[in-house]
Amino acid sequence: MSEHHDFDLIVIGAGSGGVRLARMSAQRGARVAVIESRYLGGTCVNVGCVPKKLFVYGAHVHDELEDAAGYGWNVPTSDVTFDWPTLVANKNAEIERLNGIYGRMLQNAGVTIIEGTASFSDANTVVVGDTSYTARHVTVATGSWPVVPDIPGKECVVTSNEMFYLPQLPKRAVIWGGGYIAVEFAGILAGLGVETTLLYRGELFLRGFDTDIRNFTEQEMRKKGINLQFGVNIDSVEPEGNQYRVHLNNGETLETGLVMAATGRKALVEGLGLTELGVELSESGHVVVDDHFQTAVPSITALGDVIGTPQLTPVALAQGMVLSRRLFGDGQGDMDYSAIPTAVFCQPNIGTVGWTEDEARAAGHSLRIYRSEFRPMKYTLSGRDERSLMKLVVDDQTDKVLGAHMVGPDAGEITQGLAVAIKAGATKAQFDSTLGIHPTSAEEFVTMREAVG
Repeated sequence: MSEHHDFDLIVIGAGSGGVRLARMSAQRGARVAVIESRYLGGTCVNVGCVPKKLFVYGAHVHDELEDAAGYGWNVPTSDVTFDWPTLVANKNAEIERLNGIYGRMLQNAGVTIIEGTASFSDANTVVVGDTSYTARHVTVATGSWPVVPDIPGKECVVTSNEMFYLPQLPKRAVIWGGGYIAVEFAGILAGLGVETTLLYRGELFLRGFDTDIRNFTEQEMRKKGINLQFGVNIDSVEPEGNQYRVHLNNGETLETGLVMAATGRKALVEGLGLTELGVELSESGHVVVDDHFQTAVPSITALGDVIGTPQLTPVALAQGMVLSRRLFGDGQGDMDYSAIPTAVFCQPNIGTVGWTEDEARAAGHSLRIYRSEFRPMKYTLSGRDERSLMKLVVDDQTDKVLGAHMVGPDAGEITQGLAVAIKAGATKAQFDSTLGIHPTSAEEFVTMREAVG
């Protein structure tokens, strides 16, 4: 460790990756400080994964109430009311609790927490307000921020950040975008009784996911009453009293009480002074690093959303573990970005791990595709018109399962278990030899016998 610096490591940003790096490094004996300008826990805890999942739970209650009748419960749904401010207040209380946990974790590990906005004055010095701090290593873990396209009326558009603190729900809402954030919020709003339209400029949303999953999710979301419009874009938004008129590029207009843009995120690097020091940024604005998170400046590393790797909390956490080991451990460790499982908490949920069918074919694999579509057992009595889809992508020569994909209740929970098998290189024969848990939806993954293509 270096005694002529204030710290061995300064981490700029107290999100998932930054906090993990700071804690692990401090536990290895390093003198560590974390600088944060907003809130402990970053996007995931405050305006991302955690509050979004709470909203998804809240939105799904309506379905549960409707399904209850099929099981003999007399629930007068016409008399049921929903209070949005209560959900927001309870969510805020939970986030504040988590903020406190993050603070205590850092303090208990011996990490110094510095509140304020950081910038570099040189490669080893970070300035916060009127105070300068020096460190042998500085890691940029500032994350990303939502981007709203530069259109007339841009100021009328909110992002996912503001959605978590809306004072009240509108009667009608327009979601602009085609990624997982857009489809998740479309499901949340529709589940809470908002007349919801999702607009996407492409032919079909969820680009990068398996094509069968995308098509199936479209069908199920339309059943929920969500108005999906593809191949359209927003030209402008203009206020009309307490409402908005949305002008589309096909000449049509929509009247709505809310316009939310889920049109991408940019790396939060503005004001840090990175390029002045020689740190390279990519064309997309991300910090350029090598496989070990090293920038072009020897004392500066970076991790998480700011470097353009998959924007997933577990990825940032793993990066923090690897970088801590490299800086203050045995100097070893590498990130493995293959077969990263992920979930989309639309309704119904999506869970996916490994290669899509298109990716596997493009890589030259000869494939067997196994596919099962069915009504979940729970809905056989409730009568709900919702179906599940499960799919396995299998290499025909090696019998190795290259990808597993699902749309349906608890897809994320089920896919997490499958990720272990796929990471371990499981074959379809091993899936087949595994006994299912009956009756569950998950057992379909070990009972699919007939290839469909």
